[in-house]
Amino acid sequence: MSEVVYYTKEGLEKLKEELQYLKTEGRSQIAKAIAEARDKGDLSENAEYDAAKEAQGLHEMKIAKLEDTLSKARLIDESKLDASKVLALSIVKIKNIDNGTLMTYQLVSESEADLKSGKISVKSPIAKGLLGKKVGEIVEITVPSGKIEFEVLEISR
Repeated sequence: MSEVVYYTKEGLEKLKEELQYLKTEGRSQIAKAIAEARDKGDLSENAEYDAAKEAQGLHEMKIAKLEDTLSKARLIDESKLDASKVLALSIVKIKNIDNGTLMTYQLVSESEADLKSGKISVKSPIAKGLLGKKVGEIVEITVPSGKIEFEVLEISR
């Protein structure tokens, strides 16, 4: 059985836009490259043609993968989420107990994760450790560099 993946409205729209682009302009560009390579003569010794056909296969695989992802995607209704504990799409402010560093993260699906904008995957070690926790709780999370204790300071949507 396939795994359902939850997305924000913004994340789901990005996936749909990318798929639309790949099916229209992307396919058109590849067809043009194949036609140009075909016009250069003997296909049995035409490396450009072979490369264009390979690019077409990779392009179609990407489309199939995106279609599969979209078939498993579900939109999260943020208004119905419980803000008393950390869930997917929660925005969580935490403090590193050891050094006092404050961090704010939003827990999102793997494909929406972007550390620069403060979005971490719900499958990351920190997010897994925070899921289900409430404000004031201290949680010990095992990360690649060892164990770190965090205090949950704030949860919002």
